[in-house]
Amino acid sequence: MIESVLSVLSHHLKLVIRQLSAAELSELEELRIRQNRPLEIISRGRSRFLTADGTVTDEPGKAYHPTSEDCAKLLDLLTNHSVYSYEEELKRGFITISGGHRVGLAGRTVLEQGQVKLLREISSFNIRIARERTGCASQLLPLLSDARGGSILLVSPPQHGKTTMLRDLARSISGGYTCGQIRVPGRKVGIIDERSEIAACVKGVPTFDVGPRTDVLDHCPKAEGMMMMIRSMSPEVLIVDELGRDEDAAAVHEAIHAGIQVLATAHAASLGDIEKRPGLRTLYESRAFSRYIVLRKLQDKVRVAAAFDESGSALTLAAAAGTSGR
Repeated sequence: MIESVLSVLSHHLKLVIRQLSAAELSELEELRIRQNRPLEIISRGRSRFLTADGTVTDEPGKAYHPTSEDCAKLLDLLTNHSVYSYEEELKRGFITISGGHRVGLAGRTVLEQGQVKLLREISSFNIRIARERTGCASQLLPLLSDARGGSILLVSPPQHGKTTMLRDLARSISGGYTCGQIRVPGRKVGIIDERSEIAACVKGVPTFDVGPRTDVLDHCPKAEGMMMMIRSMSPEVLIVDELGRDEDAAAVHEAIHAGIQVLATAHAASLGDIEKRPGLRTLYESRAFSRYIVLRKLQDKVRVAAAFDESGSALTLAAAAGTSGR
């Protein structure tokens, strides 16, 4: 997957990154490129820097400083040599490339009637490395069964594995899975992949394994996409990433009232944070979700840190998993 990242880098940046060992490349989570500032990498949640010869250092003064040419080449390759055709992505502040890697952007904003129209003079890039971790969601399958078809919201701060977990859930639900002594048959899954991160579609075809009964609406706004998917593909399960807006909440309600199970994620550190976000608070107050599952990344592995029922009451993990502790 790292090759798709290298394909958008300037020749010099590519040479620097290629000098990392295979182990270092496998642990790379973020590559942060800032014009005339130290080249930063994040691995296992730790920030470090890269020198011109690819050596990892904790000292920013020794790091390679990407040039204006490095950044201009990166933007040119990200936009397929046509910045104007990517105005919507630039307005949102990110571009997703082949492989599901999201590239965050920062620079000078251009406003129109007080709203961001697009980004210009882009000088900061954050390449978030997407990886497929087949089987990582197995710990959630008992929780999924315990919800008895109810909708589930996965909660964590950024970079704690929500999207990776959601992708593997799609694969398991679509293909069918075994939970204890019970074989759960596969179901029709619809993914609304607004940022092209869940399925990593290329020309509409998923490059990640999201299961044999899964349909994907790629690069489609969540709220509109959920309604389109319901009308056109009759899903039994809808999967969406990063809820937060009022229109997202309204679409989730529509889907649930249509008898569809929704599996979604949201940025929050705790259930209390959910209650403080207006778009998510309406879902919480209406008990739209049967389970809230808080995830945390510990030693490079995503774990279930806590689970709550629809009323916000904490569940013991044994009870939430439907084991003898229930």
